[in-house]
Amino acid sequence: MTPSALPALPGAPWLARVDGELRLEGHALAALGRRFGTPLFVYSRQAMRAAFDAYEQALRGRPHLVCYAMKANSNLAVLQTFARAGAGFDIVSGGELARVLAAGGDAGRVVFSGVGKSRDEMAQALQAGVRCFNVESEAELDTLNAVALGCGRVAPVSLRVNPDVDAGTHPYISTGLKGNKFGIAHGQALAAYRHAASLPGLRVVGIDCHIGSQITQLAPYLDALDRLLDLVEAVEAAGIAIGHVDVGGGLGITYTDEQPPAAGELVARVLQRLDARGHGGRELLFEPGRSLVGNAGVLLTEVRVLKPGETKNFCIVDAAMNDLVRPAMYEAWMAIEPCQLRAGESSVWDVVGPVCESGDWLGRDRSLAVQPGDLLAVLSAGAYGMAMASNYNTRPRAAEVMVDGDRVHLVREREGYSELFARERLLES
Repeated sequence: MTPSALPALPGAPWLARVDGELRLEGHALAALGRRFGTPLFVYSRQAMRAAFDAYEQALRGRPHLVCYAMKANSNLAVLQTFARAGAGFDIVSGGELARVLAAGGDAGRVVFSGVGKSRDEMAQALQAGVRCFNVESEAELDTLNAVALGCGRVAPVSLRVNPDVDAGTHPYISTGLKGNKFGIAHGQALAAYRHAASLPGLRVVGIDCHIGSQITQLAPYLDALDRLLDLVEAVEAAGIAIGHVDVGGGLGITYTDEQPPAAGELVARVLQRLDARGHGGRELLFEPGRSLVGNAGVLLTEVRVLKPGETKNFCIVDAAMNDLVRPAMYEAWMAIEPCQLRAGESSVWDVVGPVCESGDWLGRDRSLAVQPGDLLAVLSAGAYGMAMASNYNTRPRAAEVMVDGDRVHLVREREGYSELFARERLLES
């Protein structure tokens, strides 16, 4: 069997065509779809490990911690994979902390981000012993101080600074501008650090920023880093030590023709800037999410109905916006490929789901040779697929499978109807 001459697919070399058949780590996706049913998420464990190793190799010899931003994909098997590789975790809720611990992760390698942490979540994280809280407002400093004193603990804190840097990405996933809800304004950060240092329940350990997601240029990272280092110098001049610098995540992946820098290139440029400014010995934290899992996964779906129309042709499949909301929410373009190439001429189709919304689409104007019963693969679906899935229209969420060499693991069973309303109650009269 030989790979086809088609252009490289996102996720290569893990994803390739062999004699017209789409395979992930050598496993025929059509066969997996028939075996486990559709819709079905399929992930490559080797692709995830390779993506993580790219950060680790580039940071070798430097004090560092790579924290997987688990909001991208929080399946326990995914978390277990990264925990065993030595990753830390970036979390944004108490539920995510519970998942990390259930997957065998170390709370001491967890950074807790998020603008609206509850008191209960703060106490939960303190009891678990998280590495630090990325605090996003002065009000949060005061609340965390009170919770820590009530627990008899001292909370390690890193202030998330909003550097007002444009990451050049979709406005819904931009997080580092003045108009975004995230972080403490750069001009207010020194005063916030002084306030944090004065509170008995807090201990300052670092500085943090995160400017957005699906970033495809290096310049925004370096601009944000320069602004962070300006603050580090000002804060330490005020007598407050900064232990680590956390530059966040957000590195983009290839969905179509994007050419984001490789993880190693990003790390090298960040290290060069740290060295040039005299901060080479500081511990460096990264919080990658999408770049670790995005191109490690696909969503398989079966064609149900072909519906030609006067102005649009609709290819109706069994996956929908409740399974993959990125196209509906962000107008995201994700490649859609037949799992098995079919002979004959292609037609142009809008690939849509059965959910009762006009916004329920997975891809528009796609040239495909398909028939009912064929399986399609939506590529680059490892990030923000299942993590954002819902039960809209009372649809069970998909199953998830992890392939690892010659092994295939069912890592989430498909939901059944009774599970969808098991916690609901009928009225007594």
